[in-house]
Amino acid sequence: MREYLLTLCITAAVTYLLTGPVRKFAIVAGAMPEIRARDVHREPTPRLGGIAMFFGLCAGLLVADHLPNLNAVFDNSNEPRALLSGAALIWLIGVLDDKFEIDALIKLGGQMIAAGVMVMQGLTILWIPIPGVGPVSLTSGQGTLLTVALVVITINAVNFVDGLDGLAAGMVCIASAASFMYAYRIWYGYGIEAAAPATLFAAILMGMCLGFLPHNMHPARIFMGDSGSMLIGLILAAGAISVTGQVDPATLRLNFGGDRDATHAMLPVFIPLLMPLTIIAIPFADLVLAIVRRTWNGKSPFAADRGHLHHRLLEIGHSHSRAVLIMYFWSALIAFGTVAYSVHSTSVWILMLIVALSALGLVLLLLPRFRPRTPRWAEAFVPPRYRRRRAERVGTGEIPETGGTSETGETGEAQAAHEEAGTPTGTAPAPVPELSGARRPHGSTAVSDRPRVRSHERD
Repeated sequence: MREYLLTLCITAAVTYLLTGPVRKFAIVAGAMPEIRARDVHREPTPRLGGIAMFFGLCAGLLVADHLPNLNAVFDNSNEPRALLSGAALIWLIGVLDDKFEIDALIKLGGQMIAAGVMVMQGLTILWIPIPGVGPVSLTSGQGTLLTVALVVITINAVNFVDGLDGLAAGMVCIASAASFMYAYRIWYGYGIEAAAPATLFAAILMGMCLGFLPHNMHPARIFMGDSGSMLIGLILAAGAISVTGQVDPATLRLNFGGDRDATHAMLPVFIPLLMPLTIIAIPFADLVLAIVRRTWNGKSPFAADRGHLHHRLLEIGHSHSRAVLIMYFWSALIAFGTVAYSVHSTSVWILMLIVALSALGLVLLLLPRFRPRTPRWAEAFVPPRYRRRRAERVGTGEIPETGGTSETGETGEAQAAHEEAGTPTGTAPAPVPELSGARRPHGSTAVSDRPRVRSHERD
């Protein structure tokens, strides 16, 4: 565990220290695209953050190769070299896309080639555990097709969710932490050496995301771009393939009593076709919904739009930071809940805790639309947004209609304006600036048309 933590810390440090120089390089190289219609940021922001993440990956693998215990991973398996080869190829394609905006079909072809390079070097699915049957061996062609499909789906799922500051890096960090716990349990708890590469991949991926997040949190100073999102998606897929398709459930029969029992015990996170879904369920759901939505509207599945889950969170009134935290919450609930269920699948308390947290997540999700009916006597103690509007109070007769005056000599509109603004009656309420030709902010400064005030204008 100490060596894994050392590898994680060095990877995070290298990624963090290199992101600043990479940002300056991206500005000089002109990797700052114009603001698009679907973007939520207001100012051009440099990309190419994947450069620092790739060098963090190289540093993590280099350090692990020189550690006493982790060195055995490189001696007994070719998977780290396969990962590095595929990562280098997908990283180069991402760098070119961040700079020159290459076609989506070309990127798709590059993703398939990168997955094929890893398959050629041994990182592939060899069998699938099926409940009630046990492990089913795959032919070379079947394993190759399934491996390529998993890599491409995971890469695009992470790429699709990369729409808010810190969203993709944080969600992948949560997913890699859950993957690390699961793989480390198989390797250390059951003594299965085949799970060691996946444990190393998860530790390095956590370091890459943690090192990049301080520069990418809102307001982001640099974006990872496709060079970063496709890279971390490939590493996440490689770890899932390694721990799922390389570890034979039959090796667990000494612990569980047989192949079928072992398969049932590891079912929640052990089937390759469900592994990306359980670890990155939110990005995967966003990917599926985006494809269905665009196809239904007669558009290309690769056509960009503003219908992703994070865009919808902004539209219902969540702020930028709150939308990111809500996505973090759901990702952690699904990933860690699945891992906990795989450890104690017979525990009712785990299921009840997951249900309770899911209910809490729904409350947080619908919070902007929640407006309680506050009693008249308690309106002075709550924020103005929870006070009843003037139209409601006119209907109940609490304030006179238009043209009437109150005891202070004010009209109904003036009294309502004082109460909405929280100022005492008899004084002039603070003027509300009107936004000419634009919408009022609805809780998210990232998508509102709030005018910007420069420092010299304030002076």
